[in-house]
Amino acid sequence: MTASDTAPVAVITGASSGIGEATARALAAADYRLALLARRADRIEQLAGELGEGAIAIQADVTDRDSLVAAARRVQVELGPADVLVNNAGVMLLGPFSSEQRADYRQMVEVNLLGAMTATEVFLEQLRDGGGDLVNISSVAGRTARPGNAGYAATKWGINGWSESLRQELQPDIRVTVIEPGAVATELTDHITHADTKKTTEDFVRDLAIRAEDIAEVIAFAVTRPRRMTLNEILVRPTAQAG
Repeated sequence: MTASDTAPVAVITGASSGIGEATARALAAADYRLALLARRADRIEQLAGELGEGAIAIQADVTDRDSLVAAARRVQVELGPADVLVNNAGVMLLGPFSSEQRADYRQMVEVNLLGAMTATEVFLEQLRDGGGDLVNISSVAGRTARPGNAGYAATKWGINGWSESLRQELQPDIRVTVIEPGAVATELTDHITHADTKKTTEDFVRDLAIRAEDIAEVIAFAVTRPRRMTLNEILVRPTAQAG
């Protein structure tokens, strides 16, 4: 599939798997040109190849501002300014709050919250130029905290508060949308370091999770709405998920 040279441009962080990959496919189907950002170059290069000439793969780490600045330059030169930024890169390192998990907390803050803030700062002028869309991937954990997700919930509550402030600050030039998924079948559970929490979470997700494609369809719907309206906050749970 090849988008035209005048098609809108979407930048997706964490595009190598899960919601990021699914969103790339959904936006390609909606005739967007795509900049696929992730640390795993092999994955995004393969995906870009599948999506056609309108997609480029850019190895970038949201915790490394220099790599994001370089990515933004490539997007500007090769595709033109970004019309959509999807801040999808994230990690979910659940576990009891303790000193043993301190590296996990720091990683979640740096990737989930500071990474989204840095990517937005770097691409902000591009989004402004075209009257763009900023889509931040939060979580149901940004609304409902529970034992074992203290660090993760902190980052997602942070995303929600930051996004609401940006919504008021950037309107009407940039639309801000927050997506809050419940349980989704992705690789997020693979990286949980606390063994008991990992098993419990994998069991929970396996029993009721929705697909990454379900969230991608919601994102594609949101960014293709008429400019007169914005879907500011979208909570998407599996039908069987209670909390």
